[in-house]
Amino acid sequence: MAKNKIVLAYSGGLDTSVILTWLKETYDAEIITFTADIGQKDELDGLEEKALKTGASKVYIDDLRAEFAKDFIYPMFQAGALYEGQYLLGTSIARPLIAKRMVEIALAEGATAIAHGATGKGNDQVRFELTAAALAPNIEVIAPWRDEAFREAFPGRAEMIAYAEKHGIPVQASASKPYSTDRNLLHISFESGMLEDPWFDSSAADVEEMYVLSVSPEKAPDQAEYIELDFEAGDCVAINGEKLSPLDVMDKLNEIGGKHGIGRVDMVENRFVGMKSRGVYETPGGSILFTAHRKIESLTMDRDVMHLRDSLISKYSSLVYNGFWFAPERLAIQALVNESQKNVTGTVRLKLYKGNVMAAGLKSPVSLYNPHIATMEADPTKAYDQGDATGFIRLNALRLKVSSGVNGASGIN
Repeated sequence: MAKNKIVLAYSGGLDTSVILTWLKETYDAEIITFTADIGQKDELDGLEEKALKTGASKVYIDDLRAEFAKDFIYPMFQAGALYEGQYLLGTSIARPLIAKRMVEIALAEGATAIAHGATGKGNDQVRFELTAAALAPNIEVIAPWRDEAFREAFPGRAEMIAYAEKHGIPVQASASKPYSTDRNLLHISFESGMLEDPWFDSSAADVEEMYVLSVSPEKAPDQAEYIELDFEAGDCVAINGEKLSPLDVMDKLNEIGGKHGIGRVDMVENRFVGMKSRGVYETPGGSILFTAHRKIESLTMDRDVMHLRDSLISKYSSLVYNGFWFAPERLAIQALVNESQKNVTGTVRLKLYKGNVMAAGLKSPVSLYNPHIATMEADPTKAYDQGDATGFIRLNALRLKVSSGVNGASGIN
C-alpha cells in the first residue's frame, strides 16, 4: 500500500530539517520538500542534497523570481501598499506565492497534506494556511509548532540539535547570529535575539555586520547618484533608458540602492495574531521603486482617483500582511488599482544620497500638470478665473456657517 505524501515548505535550516524527519516518523509518510527560489541567493546552495540526506523522497526547488516580481511585487506597489506607514511587506508578499506553488505540487503529486515550519506566534502560519484555504480547501495543513506533542519534544534548540545528531540530520546550528532572517528579491528581514529589546540600537556600528543588502548611510558614497526610471501603465520598464524585466528592475535597484544605504527600516509592528513585534528590514530596491512610482503618479493620476486609491492603502496593506492575497476583497481592490494605473506613464529622475531618495525631475506624455493654469503669473489660456473661487468658497462655507449658528463657534476662547 502506497504511503501518504506530505509537501513540506523546506529551508534547510534546523527547524525544517527536524520537521522533515519528525513528519516522516509521525505520519509514516513520504515527504516531498519544496523550496521557492525567490531571491535568497547562496542560501539555496546544497539544499537538494541536504533534503535527500535528511529523508525527502523528492525535492522541488523552483525558480519563482520572475513570477514574484511581475505578479506579486509590481501589483502591490501599484496599490501603494505600506503597512503601518513603514513596512514594504517584503516577507508578507512572498508567502502567498510560496503557498500557491506548494498547493500546485501537492495536487500534482497526489499529496494529502502540506506542512510548514511557521510558529504559532507568527504571521506566516496564517498566510500559508489562508492561501491554501483559498486555492485548495480540501488539502490538510500540518503545522508542527501548533502540535503539543511536537512542542513537548522540542522545547528549545538544544533538543532539536540533539534530535538532529541522533537521526544523522546534516544541519549546522550556531549562536554566532543571535537573530533570525528572511531574504527574498524584495528585502531581507531581521528579528528576535537582541532585537527583541526595542531599546537596542540596530544602527550602531558594532551591529553593521548584520546587514546584507546595504551599507550604512555613513559609509555610502559622498557623491550623489542620479537615476531615471521609466514607467508604463504603473510598471517600471526601464532604468537609465535600458529596458528591463520586473525581475531585472528589482535586481538593479537593489544593487544601486544598497550602495547608497537606502531602505533600512526599524519598527515595532502589530502582528495579525495580536502581539507587537520588532523587526528590522532592508529594502533598498523597493524603497527606490516605491518613491519613484508615487512621484510619477503625482504627475499623471487624476486627483479623485488617487484619493480613492489612497483611501484603500491601509486596507490593502493589511490584507497582504494578514495573508488575504487570494481573498475576493483584495482581488476587487486590485481591479480598481489596475484601472487607476492606466495613465501612470512617464519618467522619474531621482537623486540618491546617503540613505535618501529625492525627486529630481518628472516628465510624461500624459501629464496632468498644466503650467499655464498653475502659474502664479497671468494665465494665457484663461482656463482658470480666480474670481470663480469666491462662489466656490461661499458654497463650501455654507454648512460650516449653519453649524456654527446652531452649535456655536468652536475653537474660539
